[in-house]
Amino acid sequence: MHRAGFVNIFGKPNAGKSTLLNALLGEKLAIVSPKVQTTRHRITGILTEPGYQVVFSDTPGIIDPKYKLHEKMMGAVRSALEDADVALLLMDARDNLEECLELFSSLKLKATCLLVVNKMDNLMQEELDKLLERCNAWGKAKAVVAISALQKKGLDVLMQQIVSLLPESEPFYPEDTLTDRSTRFFVAEMIREKIFHLFEEEIPYHTAVVVTQFQEKQTLTKISADIVVTRETQKGIILGEKGKSIREIGSQARADIEKFLDRKVFLELHVKVRGKWRDNDLYLREYGLI
Repeated sequence: MHRAGFVNIFGKPNAGKSTLLNALLGEKLAIVSPKVQTTRHRITGILTEPGYQVVFSDTPGIIDPKYKLHEKMMGAVRSALEDADVALLLMDARDNLEECLELFSSLKLKATCLLVVNKMDNLMQEELDKLLERCNAWGKAKAVVAISALQKKGLDVLMQQIVSLLPESEPFYPEDTLTDRSTRFFVAEMIREKIFHLFEEEIPYHTAVVVTQFQEKQTLTKISADIVVTRETQKGIILGEKGKSIREIGSQARADIEKFLDRKVFLELHVKVRGKWRDNDLYLREYGLI
């Protein structure tokens, strides 16, 4: 009997959804940062093993939309609500349990749910036991599983639970398929991740990255990308004094891209100002965000 199905990950910003997706796949597909709302897209990762195939989706953190960009992000969450066979409701062990459960209840999920308590290593065993007891008392999840996605603890138990809930089905994708996203998409995300790591709160949220050239030459891959910001002052910050900051973005991103592509990369970055792009359908479409 072969099992296959769609398993979608839901939770508040910074619950660890992207870290969990990467840990389950054993590959870094989703970018990760300590800042909230890092994920803007619904990212699919496919895990194929003898006897089953799991199509995971990492969704943006559930927020109250303030821009058209946010509305698009919540659209990705809504579409994931509709096609899940199994929903992983992911919460940070240190978050307010009542708030998390209220949020999960508001999703009105039709899919079978697993309540996953992440960052278990941040609690003492006695605290964790009490928390899990309260989680089980909620009664709306098929099971409650404690994990640490970062330390890869509890993932075997979680996978056993997931596979047991998958419907009988043939695989949806060839066994060597890891994702349905393009290479260009992941290159842009790797550049954007460096902006999240290198700059303060405001800058990453005003920034988009668009790959404008992807040319595979004999000895290397030539990539050009635009970093889009909303104001001239932000452009100056991204560039840095005498171009120091943009060189640092390029250097760190290139290392990750070379590892991802397994070949040498020439990376060229430009900064463009597009006022209010987060509220502009034309720009959002151009940047692949709607």
